Amino acid sequence: MDDSKEQRKPGLHVPIDPITLSDVASIAKFRIKKEVWDYYDCGADSQTALHENEAAFKVLKILPRVLRDVSSVRTKITLFGREYPVPLGLAPSAMQKLAGGEGELDVARAAAKLGVNLTLSSQSTTSLEDVMSCKESSSSVGDPAFWMQLYLTKDPEKSVPLIKRAEAAGYEALVLTVDTPVLGNRLNERKTPLVLPSGLHLANIEPASRSPQTDRKPTFNRRLMDARTLHDAESILSEAGGSTHSSSLTWDTTIPLMRKVAPHMKIILKGIVTPEDAVLAVNHGADAIVVSNHGGRQLDEASSTIEALPIIHAALATKSPEPERRNKIPIIFDGGVRTGADVFKALALGADFVLVGRPVLWGLGYKGEEGVETVINILERELSRTMALAGVTKIDEISKEYIGVKNVGGFGVSKL
Repeated sequence: MDDSKEQRKPGLHVPIDPITLSDVASIAKFRIKKEVWDYYDCGADSQTALHENEAAFKVLKILPRVLRDVSSVRTKITLFGREYPVPLGLAPSAMQKLAGGEGELDVARAAAKLGVNLTLSSQSTTSLEDVMSCKESSSSVGDPAFWMQLYLTKDPEKSVPLIKRAEAAGYEALVLTVDTPVLGNRLNERKTPLVLPSGLHLANIEPASRSPQTDRKPTFNRRLMDARTLHDAESILSEAGGSTHSSSLTWDTTIPLMRKVAPHMKIILKGIVTPEDAVLAVNHGADAIVVSNHGGRQLDEASSTIEALPIIHAALATKSPEPERRNKIPIIFDGGVRTGADVFKALALGADFVLVGRPVLWGLGYKGEEGVETVINILERELSRTMALAGVTKIDEISKEYIGVKNVGGFGVSKL
């Protein structure tokens, strides 16, 4: 595709030198196949949670302080003993080769090059070993940790080999998604089921040799989502033979199982949106939590994640003067981040670290590895600029004192 000129469709003007994530998204939407874009872009049911994840940020206002020396802004943070240049990580998302470039390999190369944390989806189109090799062959001076996301299956023994592979390959943490006993009601997926094209497969859970394209079906989890009757659902579960997402995980059994299988890996729970569950995560030995509503793709009437964050932080806050111990365990934030100002707001409301998801896919659609680097660099520049304009020079100076909320009725701002 010729990038020397602005790309055009009738009535559509698409910038090719993006300076915001919105620009990157515009290009990606132009280049990614419609059915793939719709798969990544949709939420559940009426998509309320999806839209509120972003909209809730707009209710928050930054309260800047002036006449402060901001000539040297530093965005570095430390997490689990590792230093990162920015408090940003790349969230797990499935089947990235559909978005563009070399998918997970391009994302891993960009993360390794820029020293950024990455979480690989267990539903990836590249094996976890090949993704880790990108980090091992990188010339970056940093040493970012790679984490492995997974779903525990109805028969937990089916998940053990994947966990063992992740540990052997050098992944620092297991990120267990806990908000998906069943898939949310994703209407776009139900109307247009997404099936991997010939030549692609779920590299961590399927053999490389697959049946011809005409015989391929959506996964059992997606078929279960589209079951029209109780009888249909029971038939699919019977056929799946224990390979669907587990709907029987409990606090008493889940973390002990993972500790037994991978005793040297961190255990991070992704999908926490209430303070009660955050406290239970601490009490049961989780190493960190991810405040996430699955990008609005699960329970549509769940709170936006930025609205859930302050009360979760209040439940876990230690009041320690040490930046790395502001919470009993690290609170990682996920959902709706589209600007560096959004990152600032999440950190101010209690997050220790912030994940970005869909923008990474936009970067892939825009220009593969270089596109992902563009996304990371845009957010870094925006965060640094926001910090200077707000009057802070270090991440640990960011607090709720810099955040106001628009008053009901739309006029005026009050401190939280």
